[in-house]
Amino acid sequence: MSPPSRRLQTKPVITCLKTFLISYSLIFWFTGVILLAVGVWGKVSLESYLSLASDTSTNAPYVLIGTGAIIVIFGLFGCFATCRGSPWMLKLYAMFLTLVFLAELVAGISGFVFRHEIKAELKDAYLNAEKNYNSTDIRSRAVDTIQRNLKCCGVHNLSSWEDTAYFKQHGIPESCCITLNNCTTEYRRNITLAKTVAFKQGCFSMVTTVLEGNLEIIAGISFGIAFFQLIGVFLACCLSRYITNNQYEMV
Repeated sequence: MSPPSRRLQTKPVITCLKTFLISYSLIFWFTGVILLAVGVWGKVSLESYLSLASDTSTNAPYVLIGTGAIIVIFGLFGCFATCRGSPWMLKLYAMFLTLVFLAELVAGISGFVFRHEIKAELKDAYLNAEKNYNSTDIRSRAVDTIQRNLKCCGVHNLSSWEDTAYFKQHGIPESCCITLNNCTTEYRRNITLAKTVAFKQGCFSMVTTVLEGNLEIIAGISFGIAFFQLIGVFLACCLSRYITNNQYEMV
């Protein structure tokens, strides 16, 4: 049992640590809300681009949404553990923060290291989506969405469509047309005439520019949140140690 004078000196330290950790946990909870928002934004804004790589919708936005939800829950748990002053809860909280930090760090580094491979895979996926375009499946709808939104046509340019089965039957897709008023089937089936009514810029370079710009924002947010968690680990471990060593109890 520690002397009363020592316990009196320790109480302000523990109170200070608890104040900082509760403040941190609230901020940590808010970062979970941010990840939820980024996941929803990614689902809405980047779904067309990411779905090219899969026959079904991509799970990437759901990963962010799920991670955000877990962080929100553990942020509240951190507040509860701090208020209760339970050493084992604080250690569990610190362990969770460490795991999330490592997971986000590995994911961020992997994305940076393999960014060129990811870009190459995306290009192959786009070429495959264009080659098998039929205007109805999810990849075809993704191609249409990209061409309309980015005002582009074909992987490299509208001539990319010339060797596809769809072009031989229907010409270039309507999503390539600047306007539908004069973009008739006759014009769309003739690559020379199509150049006068369709977007001239190729899509792949524009897609990678959009993705890189948006993914840099997501990566920046993720890395910031990851290193921010080290503060929480430090505070939780310090508070747990102080409470254990001095046998501090909540009144």
